[in-house]
Parts: sequence; structure tokens; C-alpha cells
Amino acid sequence: MNTGAGASRSLAFAAAGVIGLLLAPVVVVVVISFSADSFIVFPPSGWSLRWYERLLSHRPLMAGLQLSATVAAFVAVLSLILGLPAALALARGNFPGREALRAFFLAPLLLPTLVLGLALLLAFQPFGLIATLPGLVLAHLTVTLPFVVRMMATNFATLPDDLEAAAATLGAPPLRVFFRVTLPLAAPGLAASGALAFLLSFDETVISLFVSGPRASTLPVEMVRYVEGRTDPMIAALSTVLVCGTLAVAVAVERMIGLTRAVGR
Repeated sequence: MNTGAGASRSLAFAAAGVIGLLLAPVVVVVVISFSADSFIVFPPSGWSLRWYERLLSHRPLMAGLQLSATVAAFVAVLSLILGLPAALALARGNFPGREALRAFFLAPLLLPTLVLGLALLLAFQPFGLIATLPGLVLAHLTVTLPFVVRMMATNFATLPDDLEAAAATLGAPPLRVFFRVTLPLAAPGLAASGALAFLLSFDETVISLFVSGPRASTLPVEMVRYVEGRTDPMIAALSTVLVCGTLAVAVAVERMIGLTRAVGR
């Protein structure tokens, strides 16, 4: 009994240490964001909200924030529209070439984003899609769509078949079964997939560096450009805002459907 209790305590301390190690950089960034200094130093010599005020008046970063939110919203919607039927076919279908289709959708996950970004640059250049909203949306789809397909395929594969079979037995056509039974059962996974697609697109940096430009520069690209020539805490203030935004999305999903229900199927 004592040995088991000691092992449990050791495991708890180890878990706490890992969590602390993961959260320590975030805590440092949050503290620096309230610094009164003109450059990044930890701990700060004073406290101020001036970097948050300057952030709101920094036009390139605010324009990048607006563009990233717009692109991420389009990407999330399109990822669900395209990924939902593909995931349903992969999970429920039994047709020749299903595994080849699965490999096709998941192939971008096997490629380094650096290689993928260069390939997209070469493919988009002849069509004038570089530094455009459609180009950014299509580029980000190559990253988000595989995740949505994989998550939704797993979700569909684990749904109970008896309710759908009962609806079909009672005379409901396949489309009605899908919209009235299958889709509501898959709603938690659908919400989680949409939130993940939005966050992945919003945070995408490497591919955006290849396909963006002065006319259309996303927030991660603007952040990279900002830190290349400045060392003030404003980027820490922006990072704190983004961390809070990510937590807000996670809390919203948890409040609406529960994270465990959404991703634990």
C-alpha cells in the first residue's frame, strides 16, 4: 500500500513538473507583455499597459490579424464542407481505391511544411494566386483538410449503427438519415474539427511566408517581420492576446459540447 501511494505521489510530482515546464514560457511571455521597459527583459523593472495600447494602433499587425481571421474562417468552413463527405466515404464506404483515397487526403501530413510551401509557391505563381485571399485559403486547406478528414473519419467510424439502421428500417431515405441522425451524432467531432481547422489556419506560418506578400500578409508573417527588427515587448502583448483567444475557443467548445466528447470518440 505504501509503495503504491509513493508511486502515485511521484507520478503526480512528475506530471506537475512537466506541466510547469510547458507553461513556464507562456507565463514569462505574459509577464513581459505588462513590462514598462522599452526592450524585452525579465523580470521587468516596472509595469505598464502601454504595449497593449501600441498594439491596437499598429496598422500592419492589426491588418494581419484581420486577414488571418478572415482566411481562417473561410478555411474552417471549406475544410468541413470538403472533409465531411470524404471522411464519411472513408469511414463507411467499401469501394475499390478507398485506401488510395485515404493516402491522398493524408499525404500533406507526411510532407515538411517547408517543402509544401515551396511546392505551393511554384504551383500558384502561374495562376496569380500569390498574395491573394483565394491563394492563402487554398494553401491553408492543404494543411487543415487532412486533419479534418482524419478526425471526422474516426468520428464516423465510432458512431453507433443501430440508430441509423432503425431510421432506415422505418422508411427514412439515406439523405434524411444522414441529416437527421448521423450528422447530429457527429456534431461534437464536427465542432472540434472546425475549431482545429480555424486555429491551424490562423497559426500557419511557414506556408504563409511562401504564398503571402505585401498585399496580403497574415498575422504570423507580420510577427516574424516585426521581431526581425525590434526587441520591444509589444510582440509579447500580441502573443498574450493570441493565447487568450485560443483558450477562449477551447472554453467555448467545452461549454457547448465538451472537449472530451468532441475529441475523445
